[in-house]
Amino acid sequence: MSSHPAGLEDAFRDIMANFAASVTVVTSYWDERHHGLTVSAFTSVSLDPPLVLICIDHASHSIEALREAGGFTVNMLREGTADLALRFASKDPDKFRDLPVRAPRYEGAGLSLPSHSFACLECRTVESAEAGDHTIFIGQVEHAARYDPGRPLLYWQRDFRRLQVD
Repeated sequence: MSSHPAGLEDAFRDIMANFAASVTVVTSYWDERHHGLTVSAFTSVSLDPPLVLICIDHASHSIEALREAGGFTVNMLREGTADLALRFASKDPDKFRDLPVRAPRYEGAGLSLPSHSFACLECRTVESAEAGDHTIFIGQVEHAARYDPGRPLLYWQRDFRRLQVD
């Protein structure tokens, strides 16, 4: 049984839907196969050392891979890649089919998606913590790559959006 007031969960969801988030695909390699999922719960943590965090739902099919791999790659999706974000949000067993990918420089990280991203960060997992129905993974950036400049793919009000600059 929930310990919070009635209606709080719905109000929280509605409020968070109005908080725009950048969309990423997080990849890892474990158990002799590549794993990937769409993640909007991503942010920088520290500049020295360079740290980022991702939050992954315990129900995710990729969480075991992230727990065991020891590292991950954050691919920052550019606008116009909503179809890719939806593919990696699905339960498709072959999410990487027909995608141009790049092997990581940092051995413990996952694949990069340079054709769909404006940048990627290859990370070594340095800490994880359980928080409600998610696990927070903190990664130290071991390699960073910037691709063709582009605007980020955003998620706002339960849909993908484009950044409009005033």
